[in-house]
Amino acid sequence: MKRMFLAAASAAAALSLTACDELPDSLSGEGSALDIPEVADGELSEQTMVDIVRELSSDEYEGRMPGTEGGKKTVALLIEKYKAAGLEPGNNGEWVQDVPLVEITGKDFAPLTITNPNGDAAADISLDFATDWVGVSYQENVETTLEDSEIVFVGYGIDAAEREWNDYDGVDMTGKTALILVNDPDFGAETLDGPFGGKAMTYYGRWTYKFEEAGRKGAAAALVIHDEAPASYGWNVVESSWSGPQAYAQRGENAPPMTSMNGWVQKSAAQQIIEAAGQDFEALLAAAKEPGFKPVPLGLSASTSFRNDIRTYASQNVIGVLPGTERADEYVIHTAHWDHLGRCTPAPDGDDICNGAVDNATGTAALVALAEAHAKAGATARSLVFLAVTAEEQGLLGADYYAANPVFPLAQTVGGINMDAFQVAGPAKDVTVVGPGKSQLDLFLEAALEADGRVATPNPKPEAGYYYRSDHFAFAKRGVPMLYVDGGEDLVEGGREAGAAVAKDYTENRYHGPKDEFNEEWDWSGVMGDLNLFYRLGRMMGMSTSWPNWNDGDEFRGTRDADCERSEVGC
Repeated sequence: MKRMFLAAASAAAALSLTACDELPDSLSGEGSALDIPEVADGELSEQTMVDIVRELSSDEYEGRMPGTEGGKKTVALLIEKYKAAGLEPGNNGEWVQDVPLVEITGKDFAPLTITNPNGDAAADISLDFATDWVGVSYQENVETTLEDSEIVFVGYGIDAAEREWNDYDGVDMTGKTALILVNDPDFGAETLDGPFGGKAMTYYGRWTYKFEEAGRKGAAAALVIHDEAPASYGWNVVESSWSGPQAYAQRGENAPPMTSMNGWVQKSAAQQIIEAAGQDFEALLAAAKEPGFKPVPLGLSASTSFRNDIRTYASQNVIGVLPGTERADEYVIHTAHWDHLGRCTPAPDGDDICNGAVDNATGTAALVALAEAHAKAGATARSLVFLAVTAEEQGLLGADYYAANPVFPLAQTVGGINMDAFQVAGPAKDVTVVGPGKSQLDLFLEAALEADGRVATPNPKPEAGYYYRSDHFAFAKRGVPMLYVDGGEDLVEGGREAGAAVAKDYTENRYHGPKDEFNEEWDWSGVMGDLNLFYRLGRMMGMSTSWPNWNDGDEFRGTRDADCERSEVGC
């Protein structure tokens, strides 16, 4: 789920976060009066990093798939290491939070048929599963049926009061099918200026939001129109990701409403549907980009059905805490996912274990190394939480389950840092900031980088929305400010050309494959430099008296403000 675009970044210029002409205007100093303490270097153990990454990525752990023996061994090891680091159990005296999971596998898919109730049956459209459309159900029903559901084109499917934008205005979606454009209305912009962040994708551009919003509106189904450029990936990715087993965290009794079916349609299929309704596809696309767009009922109905095999199982998040000395009921959270893919497509040599050494044994080891360093330095005023989450590779499931069922109240969680796949390529002059300009945590990052003598490179592909694709997002969408910082690309030895070559090699030869394995020859100096940056950030937040918020106009600001109004502690 994490970003893998490093090779595309060779032309991006390294710059300080204060260089506001290159980064969003919101980084011009909002919140500059925040209390940001100075922090010394941490006493961080490279040996801890080496030993844990070697252990977790060994064949003995079989790729750390949740629900397997390798997953259980990972949880046991983390508990052992958390204890030794000096942490306390983080879940009311327990080290783990059980995460109930469900796996739903669709089968026996009928075509998606599009009919005009008042028209000629000969003009009906029949779309084949996988070729023209894909769909899944998040509901634990043996059979999913969509029957004569009226189709409504809802533009980008956005209801954003803070942007005075509502693509559902004036329509009752109960029982209907929402046909939705991918990304958000600013896609294609050349700058970061615009009601939806210019070329930088917002949360409203993510398919996850679009499906959730359609459910909140009472829709029976939601279909996102695939278009390769605004989606940032081809139809082959959609087809492979949305067929076969789909894992979800089990929905509780008070879960938000959800459609019966969510899915995607090829752009060519969507054009067929819209033309059959007597509408012009390009004209509707242009209209959807303009403020004041109104949903367009197409006068057509959608029908399909499929069956579901359902399997339930459980995994665990591992939680340790270093209680605060003065404000123990205020929390700073560190997250990394411990899981990987288990056994996968074999390499030419027959190796079928996706060991996940870089992704994300490195981030998991970092949780332990940071816990050790903070414990040695002494607890901060606020409590520091170290959360190793499960099932990231299956859709951020462990992080989302924790954020929906938090051990520590989210309104009392100051902010956090997510760590996912450290580069083992030697030291870099910079770090890559994914999602800059969103919150006042940027000012903490700016101070930490200055102390380390490094600079920040902004996300080189903001239109892809990578901020919304890793574990921190589960917290961000519920109002908790979160930083997502990746390793740098301007290497001390070799510069950006060398950094791009390392990234390309990893992406093409190791990422999500059996060859993401531990190497005794790795240069850990760059990892340790990044780890020291994360140590500074966590300690700054832990010692600060300030409550950083999302910047004005950010999509998560309203949620945070509402939580703060309700909470007697925090904010």
